[in-house]
Amino acid sequence: MRETPLELKTDDVALSKDEILRYSRHLIMPEVGMEGQKRLKSASVLLVGAGGLGSPAAMYLAAAGVGRIGIVDYDVVDFTNLQRQILYSTQEVGLPKLECARKRLEALNPSVKIELHETKLSSENALDILKNYDVIVDGTDNFPTRYLVNDACVILGKPNVYGSIFRFDGQASVFCAKGGPCYRCLFPEPPPPGMVPSCAEGGVLGILPGIVGTIQAAEAIKLILGKGNPLIGRLLIIDVLGMRIRELPIQKDSRCPVCGPNPSITRLIDYEFFCGLTTAPKLSPEFEISPLELKRRLETGERLVVLDVRNPEEWEICRLECAKLLPLSELPERMKELNPEDEIVVHCKSGARSARAVQMLLDAGFRRVKNLKGGIEAWADEVDPTLPKY
Repeated sequence: MRETPLELKTDDVALSKDEILRYSRHLIMPEVGMEGQKRLKSASVLLVGAGGLGSPAAMYLAAAGVGRIGIVDYDVVDFTNLQRQILYSTQEVGLPKLECARKRLEALNPSVKIELHETKLSSENALDILKNYDVIVDGTDNFPTRYLVNDACVILGKPNVYGSIFRFDGQASVFCAKGGPCYRCLFPEPPPPGMVPSCAEGGVLGILPGIVGTIQAAEAIKLILGKGNPLIGRLLIIDVLGMRIRELPIQKDSRCPVCGPNPSITRLIDYEFFCGLTTAPKLSPEFEISPLELKRRLETGERLVVLDVRNPEEWEICRLECAKLLPLSELPERMKELNPEDEIVVHCKSGARSARAVQMLLDAGFRRVKNLKGGIEAWADEVDPTLPKY
């Protein structure tokens, strides 16, 4: 499906002598030419997220000469980002991502205007931020923000260039185009909380976001130029482990609550609640234990069962020697291996997955169960700094 060309004013746009030289490989292509490059210069693209997907997308959009690039992010550069987020350097660890991104992109192409939105995208600010851009590139890594971006794009009539990554698998599509499906047409409901691990929990091959993010940049440029066949109504699925690329058709859902003919969602909602994240019970203090308290009780010889609910790959990186591995995904089937009479301390990487495990055990009738606050990361910070962090 072809997208209706974006309405861009190019009458008063001119290319300087330096720009003609910079973009010469574009200008000699009949699909771009002078008029196409002027369209790129007059266009604006918003990147939601400056991480693994946003990094290559931002660099290629800036290099291509997109006149105005906005970036929404509020994080700082972390050492673990450097394996895939190519906008940043080792020397920038701890610095705000947006300032580092602007510095890199302006060095790449000084003629591009970079606009920064240092905030968390929310139902309160999304429409105000997205309305000022022609194309939205979704580089987020969580379901609430994906649904938020989708719904905002439908309401505003903005094309949404979607990408997602996990381990060796990536996806890309163009949603919210005129006549095309939206993200909800493909995924009407989010998965249950905890069913789909994040990249921090499941990992991602560092090269994969480069592939998918570059595809997103290409789709954004095609939409601006009004050329080619964008991924409207098509889901591109990439398996880099098997090096296979396949395509699935996506039909527009006539019953879609957002983009259907009779939408029931006409304003932005609470997406944390929609994705089931705000309904997760908070453990009371009686079901929590600090790393220092656990250390003290282990040293005094108390009989405790320490249960590690991380994945086996994480177990290989670092572990508590007294712990038993039982991944969260296997807990429902293997719960019978545990004795309700034992006092059980559950831990994961940071305390989130183990909190879910504790609630599952409480619901099953266990009462002597506690969550290690902060997980093995807190144990490394407070008890054993020799443990590697990941």
